[in-house]
Formats: sequence, C-alpha cells, structure tokens
Amino acid sequence: MRQRILPLLLVLMSLPCLATSAAAEEALPAPSGEVLLTISGNLDFPNVEDEASFDREMLMAIAPTEIETRTPWHADRGRYEGPLLREVLAAAGVRSDRVLVRALNDFEAEIPLADLHDYDVILAMRRNGSPMQIREFGPLFVLYPFDDHPELHNESVRFRSVWHVVHIHAP
Repeated sequence: MRQRILPLLLVLMSLPCLATSAAAEEALPAPSGEVLLTISGNLDFPNVEDEASFDREMLMAIAPTEIETRTPWHADRGRYEGPLLREVLAAAGVRSDRVLVRALNDFEAEIPLADLHDYDVILAMRRNGSPMQIREFGPLFVLYPFDDHPELHNESVRFRSVWHVVHIHAP
C-alpha cells in the first residue's frame, strides 16, 4: 500500500508546479516593435500594465491565415494575410462574448465572438503580398471570408468589417 501512495503523493504535489508552468507558457511577451494593436477589458494575459499590446511580428506569429476574397470596398479579388482574430483574442485571454473594435478615426463596431468561431475572420495585415498601408485599409483590417460565405454579404457584417483597427475592448 505504501508503495502506491508515495508515487501518488509525488504526482499530486507536482500539480501546482505544472499549473504554474502552463500559465507561464501562456503569458504574452511585451512587444519589441511599434504597437499596432491594443486590447483592453476582460483579459487574462496583459503584457503592458492591464492591456495586451501587439506589434507586427507578434500578430503575424499568431495563427497566420490567408483569405482570397472580394470585399464590398475593392473592385478586384485580393489575397489577404493576417492572424485569425479569434486567436489574437485568445492570446490576450479575452473573456467576453463580444468585442468592441475601434479604428483610427474612433469609428467603433461590436463583433460577437460567435462570428469569429463560425467564420475564419482575420485581422488582415497584407494584401496581395504587401503590407496594408493606412490609405489601403491598413495597417489592420477585420476581414470576413466574403467569397466563401454568401450570407456574409449584409449590412451587419459590412459594419463589423472595421479597417484602420487600433484598439479592441472586451467588455
């Protein structure tokens, strides 16, 4: 009986260390370059005071995804690259059922997180291989896969497709 209890005790005693180690692995590093996006509100992994800040390299390292689609604002089909928005929010540990996305000009749209799980919405950073400039909807653009899902061609989704994104708040 003693031979079985000792290994069990050792395993149980190591569980807090494993939990601490897992939490440390989930910690978000501080940005080393220009901050493109800040996430505030209900989040578990802030990296600058009580917010999560991301530079270009940090964003591109999170679930890089490519979408080829037309948008209501472009005449031609484009190839867009950027991280899945749901994964960016997960990296910050967002705890909410919706987020408020704000643009450079203070335009703000509410996006239900259900959208991000139903569709591969990206935070587009590149179009046709080039970084998206401010005059071209950049540097960050909430992009739904319009061509893959005809039901996305509606006013609500167009309203949620924020460009010039600088801030996301999780209420």
